[in-house]
Parts: sequence; structure tokens; C-alpha cells
Amino acid sequence: MRLAFFVRDVATEIDEYATTRLARAASRSGHEVWYVGVGDVELGESDGQLVARAHAAVFEEGDTLESFLKATKERDAERLIMDHLDALFLRNESIDDLQQRPWASPLGAVFGQMLKARGVTVVNDPMSLIRATSKLYLEEFPEQIRPRSLVTRDPAAIERFVAAAGRCVVKPLYGAKGRNVFMVADETEQNLTQIIEAVLQDGYALAQEFVPGGEDGDARIFLLEGKLLEQDGKAAAFRRVPTGNDLRANISKGGHSVPLEIGDVERGVIAAMSEKLVADGMFFVGIDVIGGKVVEINAESPGGLQSVERLYEMDICDTVIKALERRVGSKP
Repeated sequence: MRLAFFVRDVATEIDEYATTRLARAASRSGHEVWYVGVGDVELGESDGQLVARAHAAVFEEGDTLESFLKATKERDAERLIMDHLDALFLRNESIDDLQQRPWASPLGAVFGQMLKARGVTVVNDPMSLIRATSKLYLEEFPEQIRPRSLVTRDPAAIERFVAAAGRCVVKPLYGAKGRNVFMVADETEQNLTQIIEAVLQDGYALAQEFVPGGEDGDARIFLLEGKLLEQDGKAAAFRRVPTGNDLRANISKGGHSVPLEIGDVERGVIAAMSEKLVADGMFFVGIDVIGGKVVEINAESPGGLQSVERLYEMDICDTVIKALERRVGSKP
């Protein structure tokens, strides 16, 4: 299988993250693996083919994540005709680019759509990712598994929602890693006006009722082809616990991970989401769950596999790559 990982920038990739783990697992399994950055693609001089300045990712016996990625970055870029790929794994985090490099933000989905039309297997599905990168995607799922919410740019509407719902989380519709996420006690919140102004600087705001139990963190659960990602009877899932008085459980904001036992509540949530995720081509996603409510769907570049490995002493990446092999092999 000729497989490329589409990332924000090869030079800034981090060895500990999920993309490196997946790429190393694919190369270790004997696949031809490449890294392609958002700014590394050309079109027009090769009979209309998409061509990339790509870095080969080659596993050498004994490679750690650090040595594997270091060698990948140090290799000279090579000319890769992306039309000839078997699969493209989109891992470019367009939300971060939306803030820092607006020109780059849509290109994963755009190039992905072009390559899908040319017969390349693209995960996650680029058409669906356009919706899934927005927190609006959650609103397409059954009402019983998601919190009451409001999406708007009207400050007065947010104030009315907070007054009716009580304790809320207010955050940007397009956002990640806990940026501008605020907890609001109720409509008497002293800084409510300033909070709304800060969130609206990033575009539309999402006001979401607070789900009981959220003060203890949330559950990050990985799904593969609409099902719980498991290996040897162990689920790829953990609880993210906030640190100190910061209610954000994001690992990037100081939260830490602890083991999670998947129960009937979590399995019921997954069952309610499965059919739609499969229909939308959501091959590999992470969902954040509190109680029986999904508070976020991470469809573009879900992370946290390092926590799964640390907590359960298992490498789940081989299972993901094997599923991708099957998907590529099932093409007409």
C-alpha cells in the first residue's frame, strides 16, 4: 500500500503525537509511507496530476518515535505523484491553520476531494470533513446523545440561552485545544459580556448546556469504522481529568489521563452514532463523552493514542492500519 499522511508542515511534526505512531506502524508493516505538508503540493505541470514534495517515512529496526520522525524530516524531499497513492490519511488540523495560516485551512479537504475522485482512498472522507471540522456536525446526531446547545453570533441570544439553561460552556464553533473555552455559571456571571466578546472574535459561538459530571473531566473514546476501537479485548479509551480549577480536560491544557472502563452508557452512545459515522466516511474519530452525552467529535486529527499506549501497554495503531488495508483492498 502506498500511503501518504497529509500534515500541516513536515518540519513541525511532533514525534509523540498520533500521526507519527500511525505512520511508524504503517511503515513497520511493510507499506510505502510518505509525509506531505499542506504547502508541498503542485498541480499543472504533470498532465493535471497532483504532485508533492514528499518525505519518505521508512521504519528501521529499533526505531523509536523520535528516531523515526527525525530521519523522515532529514531525508531530502522527493517527487511523489499523489494520483498514484493507494490511500491518503488527512491529519492536517485545519482548525489551527484557520487562525494562523488561513490560506492552508481548506486545502486538506480540497486536495482530498480531488484525489478521491481519482480513485485514491481518502480518510476521513474529505466531503464530510468540511462539516465535521465544525462543532455543528454534532447537531446532526440524535438529540438524546448531545447537550442542548445554541450556535449564533448574536450576543443577546447567548445571554438568553444562558439565562434559560443555567450553567453553560461557551466556546468557538471552530476551535480546538481548549482555546477560548469558558465556563459560565449563569446569567449573573460578572464577565459574561467579555466572555462572549472573546469567543465571537473567532467567528460563530457555540453555547452548550453543562452536562453533570463535566467537572470530573470527559471520556475520550476512539472509534474505527463506526465501532469502538479495541485490541485484545481492551478499548482505546480513557478519561481526561482537569487539573486544579481549570475545568478544561484537554491534555494540551494540563489535563491528565486515567483508565476508563467502557460501560453500557458509552456503548449506547456509540451505537447511536455508528450508522451515520459509517455513512459519512468517518473512518477514524475520537469522541468526547460526559455521562451519556457527546460534547465533541474529533474527526480531523484525533489525538491521544499515547495515553492509550501508556495506560494499557498496547499499540493500537496496527489495528487502524489493518483496517485501512482492508478498505483499500475493497475498492472496485
